Amino acid sequence: MYIKLAASCFISAALMLPMAGYTADSDKSSATTMVKDSVITTKIKAELAAEKMSSLVNISVDTDHKGVVTLGGTAASKTAVDKAVSIAKAVKGVTSVDNQIKVVADK
Repeated sequence: MYIKLAASCFISAALMLPMAGYTADSDKSSATTMVKDSVITTKIKAELAAEKMSSLVNISVDTDHKGVVTLGGTAASKTAVDKAVSIAKAVKGVTSVDNQIKVVADK
């Protein structure tokens, strides 16, 4: 009886070993990093909205795990693009800004 129980425990432990190794290797900061990225993105979007420039509405914001912000979309003028970039650079946690915004004239 005890031999069967011990053998079952040993086999169960051996089958769970790869799972324990995977857990030890995983990045424990990924959830924290995701929250940090979301906070940066949200702050930039809020600042863009606070500017009340209609051309800033069409700008998308994405932040990666290293604090690099990518701005995309369209704006009506170079001035609006420059304003969006300066807003993004001013947010705490931003390491750099990749400007992909296209200037398109209003119709």
